[in-house]
Amino acid sequence: MNRIVVSALIGGLVWAGVTSPAFAQYKVVGPDGRVTYTDRPPVDRPAQAVKPVGGATTGDTALPFALRNVVSRYPVTLYTSSNCAACDAGRNLLKGRGVPFTEKTVNTSDDARALQSREGTNQVPVIRIGSKQIAGYEQGEWTSYLDAAGYPSQSALPPTYRHPAATPLAPATAAPKADEGAAPAQPPQFNSAPGNPAGNAPPGFRF
Repeated sequence: MNRIVVSALIGGLVWAGVTSPAFAQYKVVGPDGRVTYTDRPPVDRPAQAVKPVGGATTGDTALPFALRNVVSRYPVTLYTSSNCAACDAGRNLLKGRGVPFTEKTVNTSDDARALQSREGTNQVPVIRIGSKQIAGYEQGEWTSYLDAAGYPSQSALPPTYRHPAATPLAPATAAPKADEGAAPAQPPQFNSAPGNPAGNAPPGFRF
């Protein structure tokens, strides 16, 4: 993606964030029924607090308004597996940049089937930014898409923020009793090849 297209996309995201109710903390209904949003409580009429966007807080720690808006528009989900250097690198990139994300682990056969069904791939890591899926890790490519979505290049998370713990992709099920003498089940195999070597969002990219 050339710089002009990226700049135009980011500019559109910033404009949308300024006008979006995701920045507001209070919902005000006027005498005529007109609804407005504000980040300050009105003094002349009652107001209803706006519920924070799902995934925008951990505990009682609220995200800054601008970051909360980006998270609500382009939530990030990361799929990883154990003993995966590329997964570790991708996770470190997101945490180092201060990107709130949901991590799903793919360590069992059920997880692998769920990943194939949900994302159409058996490759890890997989990252989804809004509706955009990227299979495999390539730092430049991930950075380009995060930039285009509007995530800040440096962490804007409050000091008390804690990333949610990773959870298995597939619901846990009771394991059947193994037959004596049976060979132990082999863990599922995943590909962890790098993603797009170009390291840039493709021309005409849209979330």
